Amino acid sequence: MFHRPPDPTRREAETVTVTLDGRPVRARTGDTVAAVALLAGLDHTRTNPATGERRAPYCMMGTCFECLMVIDGEPSRQACLVTVREGMVIERQHGAPRLR
Repeated sequence: MFHRPPDPTRREAETVTVTLDGRPVRARTGDTVAAVALLAGLDHTRTNPATGERRAPYCMMGTCFECLMVIDGEPSRQACLVTVREGMVIERQHGAPRLR
């Protein structure tokens, strides 16, 4: 399970509330969407369009594209490169995104 190690030198961080797959989740300001998804216990962030296989964040630095999610209605966003903000709506991406 993904978890944040304790940091005794860091004081209590500011938090924001985001909606993750329809449920409110508290997140630290400055965290990425991918980190919040993993900390919230999601076992995957998208499914493969061809096989339906579940995929989850891997590199956490924008290289692998395994962390694609729908963020504020925009599909195929790299969750590891997007910082959470108050009121953000985040959803897992199922299959191929629809073209606008």
